[in-house]
Amino acid sequence: MSEQMTVVVVEDHDDLREEMLCYLQRPHWRVLGADSGEALNAWMRKFRIDVVVLDVNMPGSSGPELAQMIRFNDDWIRIPIIYLSAETDIGLQMSALLKAGDDFVTKPISDKSLIATVFARAQRARLLSNALSRDSLTGLLKHADIKEQVAVEQERAMRTGKPVSVVMLDIDHFKKVNDSYGHGIGDNVIRALANLLRQRLRRVDVIGRYGGEEFLAVLPECSGAQAVQILDQIRQQFSGISFSSETGDFSVSLSAGIASCAELEASALIDAADKALYAAKNTGRNRVCLAEI
Repeated sequence: MSEQMTVVVVEDHDDLREEMLCYLQRPHWRVLGADSGEALNAWMRKFRIDVVVLDVNMPGSSGPELAQMIRFNDDWIRIPIIYLSAETDIGLQMSALLKAGDDFVTKPISDKSLIATVFARAQRARLLSNALSRDSLTGLLKHADIKEQVAVEQERAMRTGKPVSVVMLDIDHFKKVNDSYGHGIGDNVIRALANLLRQRLRRVDVIGRYGGEEFLAVLPECSGAQAVQILDQIRQQFSGISFSSETGDFSVSLSAGIASCAELEASALIDAADKALYAAKNTGRNRVCLAEI
């Protein structure tokens, strides 16, 4: 796992916490320490956490109580939780795991074993999260996950001072495609657009299926004018694709709306792109419109 991974170690004893933080210092790992539920909550809200290592016996809030706090938040429900304790009673270990944990490691533990356990849990969680976040028809990100990526790239643009563009696009008269040729052919059209977007956009661009025949993409370090040029080329290519059906070949067009303004919050950027899409629809379809912000 070469990309950045973030681990939080929750331990109220300063020496033990510092020892574990030293154990876990690895290339590409960000390791954070917390001595309370409040400190844990602050880290959870600031960073995208990959693994939480929790001491079972904590003053104020126990490890299982903190684990349940994590599980009550929908944004954190996939984060693996590893309990770390000197408790050897299997019944008590099972009780803790049943409440919210994923693994139970008994102290003392070697640094290599701790690293291996954390890495394995993080890797498994990422594979599962990636599978769950992908739309089954297109392989693109699902609605909630692409919205999250818009927020990530908008925040990055604010930090770096570089542009970011958000694109909302959908297939023109798609209901007519389904009604005329059947939903199976309609699915082929959706897959074709998804594949074209993957081929023509950069690896750094993120694409999602927003719903039905509607797609959302975020293009970092891309101005509105550049995004219009790119999407107009995609629009032309898509309208040139010939689809086959029992009643003959046909083609389909798309419309797109683009918003580019790093100062706007993610939700406002998406709304602006959506309004630009409606403007494209209302002015004849098969076109790309840039939002005036």
